[in-house]
Amino acid sequence: MIEYILLGIIAPILLNMLHLMVGIYIVIYRGSVMSLGFTGVGFLTKSIGMIFLTWLGVGYLGLDMRIFIPILTFCWFFTHIVEAFVIQHYIQQNVPEHLQRLQK
Repeated sequence: MIEYILLGIIAPILLNMLHLMVGIYIVIYRGSVMSLGFTGVGFLTKSIGMIFLTWLGVGYLGLDMRIFIPILTFCWFFTHIVEAFVIQHYIQQNVPEHLQRLQK
């Protein structure tokens, strides 16, 4: 039971929190265009992380796929949505003032 919690809930949250911290750093210090590139690379790294956690849980530890995969994908998707809103907030804060005036 503890493996389901560690690998299905805690691991995707920690991995997405790491990705979120790097994403916030890139948005603040490198700009939104560089953040767009990081988002593309993040798709690959998150996919690799998801495949690794799936292999570790189902293939290596022998967790029940019918229980583990829905837990993992739900937590992964939920934290991904939260990350998108947080990054969008920081991108909007990082827009130069002359562009903000054009949007009004």
